[in-house]
Amino acid sequence: MNKQLRADMMLVLVTLCWGVSYYLMDVSLTDMGPFTLNAYRFLGAFVIGGLLSLRKLKGVNKQTLKYSLLIGSVLVFVYIGATFGVKYTTLSNSGFLCALTVIFVPIIEILVLRKKPQKKIIFAVTMSLIGIMMLTLKDDFSINMANLRGDLLCILGATAYAIDLILTEKAVSHEEVDAFQLGVFQLGVTGVYMLAMSFIFEQPHLPTTPMIWGSVIFLSIFCTGVAFIVQAIAQQYTTAAHVGIIFTLEPVFAAVVAYFFAGEVLTVKSYLGAVIMMAALFVTEIDFSGKKREHDEPKA
Repeated sequence: MNKQLRADMMLVLVTLCWGVSYYLMDVSLTDMGPFTLNAYRFLGAFVIGGLLSLRKLKGVNKQTLKYSLLIGSVLVFVYIGATFGVKYTTLSNSGFLCALTVIFVPIIEILVLRKKPQKKIIFAVTMSLIGIMMLTLKDDFSINMANLRGDLLCILGATAYAIDLILTEKAVSHEEVDAFQLGVFQLGVTGVYMLAMSFIFEQPHLPTTPMIWGSVIFLSIFCTGVAFIVQAIAQQYTTAAHVGIIFTLEPVFAAVVAYFFAGEVLTVKSYLGAVIMMAALFVTEIDFSGKKREHDEPKA
């Protein structure tokens, strides 16, 4: 099995964990505030990751710490958007809207890096906007005020995660940046920020039931620690196109979990909107010219 295939398989497992995480966040938020939950997630993941790999974390250089601080700070906004989004909208909505990261990555590259927009990107963005309208608006296409705050927060989280992916790709392209160390230290940075905000805005406390304990532990170990360390490492060996396609599976996993575990059923219009959004995500990753782009070549 080559490195790219292993990396893709690792990212599929990461995506599955993130699909499950929406339901587990919803369960955990019945007992604690969003900042407290994220403090436990990220600090727990940082401590466990650090204890299991002390030797690998020795000799960390300034460049790795610099990117860890930067990316960890961006992750704060990712999880403020995602966690508060889950609190104020449906699980299915949060899953599909957070997946818009794949659309926002090329948009940010166009606006910030001045890359010339491709026709398929313009088409995919238009499809996404139509899909979002069908997914989030009422049957008469009026604004669903009950979910509006959560929907907007999920879109904020998706935008921030697009920035995170771009920064991570840039970071691991530097030879002096250790991907594993980056994956671990960014968790600590995010956890410290979240802990500070939990004391400012909430009243932190330990989980009160075995169900909440189990949800927090699973979120901390698999959906945070393993996921972000694996992502940082895998982005060295797989292509940008593969990462984008794999991440489109996240809302599918989220919707399946929401249906079976939370009994969440969408309207026909909402499901159609979700399908359009999924199609838009795949459109961004298809090379209609049949030529492999230079920047999509796997890193050595």
